[in-house]
Amino acid sequence: MTAVHQFVPALLPRDATGHHTLALRDALRAAGWTSDVYVEAAHDETAAEATYFEEYPSRARPGDVLLYQLGTASPVAEFLLGRPEPLVLDYHNVTPAEFYAGWEEHTREKVALARRQVAVLAPRSVLGIADSAFNAAELTDLGCPATAVVPILVDLGDTAPAPDPKERDRLAGRHGGATVLLFVGRLSPNKAQHHLVEALWLYRRWYDPDARLHLVGPEVTPSYAAAVTAFAAELGLADAVVSARDLTPAQLAAWYADADVFVCLSQHEGFCIPLLEAMHAGTPVVALDAGAVGETLGAAGLLVPSARPATVAAAVARVTGDPALASRLVDAGHRRLDDFAPARVRRRFVDVLGGVALGRRGAA
Repeated sequence: MTAVHQFVPALLPRDATGHHTLALRDALRAAGWTSDVYVEAAHDETAAEATYFEEYPSRARPGDVLLYQLGTASPVAEFLLGRPEPLVLDYHNVTPAEFYAGWEEHTREKVALARRQVAVLAPRSVLGIADSAFNAAELTDLGCPATAVVPILVDLGDTAPAPDPKERDRLAGRHGGATVLLFVGRLSPNKAQHHLVEALWLYRRWYDPDARLHLVGPEVTPSYAAAVTAFAAELGLADAVVSARDLTPAQLAAWYADADVFVCLSQHEGFCIPLLEAMHAGTPVVALDAGAVGETLGAAGLLVPSARPATVAAAVARVTGDPALASRLVDAGHRRLDDFAPARVRRRFVDVLGGVALGRRGAA
């Protein structure tokens, strides 16, 4: 029996990598393989699903394949470098350290370490699985001998909750008929929420003086989050930029449903799951063509070539002012989601990892 064991720095609830890891484990087991999850740390809610990575040596068996969910720095990387089993990387990208320079030294050092670990692990692995061709190209540049592009496992279908009606009514009561721009993602320099504030300022001057910007996500870089808030206040937008975090899935669905357009001006994305969430919610998308954003979005949104406020504001106005265009984008988004259907992605993972187990390690 083939065994593919996953290693992940942290197994967390309500986390994209955590959901992906457990969904992949279940897919491998359903295919008849042995598959367990080994971690550096686990949340109380997920502790029963994982084993500490230090225990793996006593459980190792001939023929094991080890798969590392790589998205942050961890002692797990050093551990895997010392193991003799075939190593596969499932690479979710690491933000370049320069984005954090001047904002948060601890985070800058952590992501710099993570990228050094990627550089060491890539040539040691037998295969790099990447969420996107953008990520795969990075692995290839670092010496990974073979790559395969397989999207992250995200189930936005029957398991996604309906929007919380009370939350949606509350939001609508606060802004009335004003245009609402939404972005979902951690408050971090690479996400470039300051560009969204700039775009809102110009959009209010040219198109809708009551327009609002909703930002949903944790403040993982507090100094940057504070700077964004101060910048909005300086532009007279203190009451027009509304932030939220720790929303329930149903509340988050309400924020998507309430928005007129989802706007992403992130400067570095290895995949960008919120784009899929917007497609699922039926929220039209305007996005900066950077990193893997264009690759993930496909034809399901308007791509802009720069984050210049005039460019972004005009693109948003084009969508909000043309219901037929907005409808076409929403329809394209629903079709695009078929490419990321969980059943399709699970089959792809099983096929790719089966090739590793059988010694077929060429690019796929």
